Amino acid sequence: MESKTFQVPAIGCDGCVRTIKTEVSQITGVKAVDGVVASKTVTVQWDAPATWEQIKATLTEIEYAPA
Repeated sequence: MESKTFQVPAIGCDGCVRTIKTEVSQITGVKAVDGVVASKTVTVQWDAPATWEQIKATLTEIEYAPA
C-alpha cells in the first residue's frame, strides 16, 4: 500500500474535506482519505490500480490541487 500526505491550499472548511474524501474515495484502489482543515493537509492511502497521478488529476479537476 502506498501513502502520501500533502498540502491542499484550497481547503477552507470541513465541507472541502468532505468533497475531497467523496471524490478521491471513488477511485478504484483508494483505501483511505483523511483531511485536516487546520493544517490544510490530506493523507491518501491506495493500492493498484490507483496511482498518485490519477489521485492528483482528480484533485485538480475538483479544484483542490495539491501544492
